[in-house]
Amino acid sequence: MGRLSYGMLLSLDGFIAEEGGDITLPVPEAELHRHFNDVMRRTALSIYGRRMWEVMQYWGEPDPDRDAVGEEFAALWQETPKVVVSTTLTEVPPGVTLIRDDAVEAVRRIKAETEGDIDVSGAQLAAAVGAAGLIDEYLLYVQPVVLGTGRPYFAAGFRPDLALVGSEQLPQGVVLLRYAPA
Repeated sequence: MGRLSYGMLLSLDGFIAEEGGDITLPVPEAELHRHFNDVMRRTALSIYGRRMWEVMQYWGEPDPDRDAVGEEFAALWQETPKVVVSTTLTEVPPGVTLIRDDAVEAVRRIKAETEGDIDVSGAQLAAAVGAAGLIDEYLLYVQPVVLGTGRPYFAAGFRPDLALVGSEQLPQGVVLLRYAPA
C-alpha cells in the first residue's frame, strides 16, 4: 500500500495561489529546488487535480532558460507516473491516466495498488481524498510572503484534525511543516 501525501508551497497566510489561480509565490531557487528534486525522485506516482495538472505540464515542455536543477526536475517529473482527476478534461497525453468520476474511490484503489510515496496536488482534490481519510501526511511548505487573499491550502469547508509530526528549515526562508491526521 502506498503512502499518500498532500504538499504545496503556500504563503504565511495560508494561500497557494491568488484568487484567479495565478501562482505568485516566489519561485524556488536552485538550493530549494534540489529538495523538490529529491522529493520527486522518491515519488512513485503523482495525482493532480485539473488546475495543478495545467500548471505542472510546464515540466513536460522544453525550456531553454531552465537551469541544470530545473532540467533534472523536468526529467524526474516526466519519468514519474501521473494521474489527473478532472470532470472537464476529455484527454491527457499518452502514459497519463485520466479519472473522470468518483475520485475518492479511484484514489483509494490507486493507494492500495501502489507501493511507495504518492503525492496529491490541488486543494479541492486533497480535500475530497483527505475527508475520506486517505491522506497520510500534509506537507506545508510555508514561504515568507503574505498574499492577503487567494486560494487556500485547505479548501473551503475541509477542516482536518491534525497533529504536528515534524518541521524543517529549508532554503529561501521556507519552513516545512509536516502533519498527520490526529
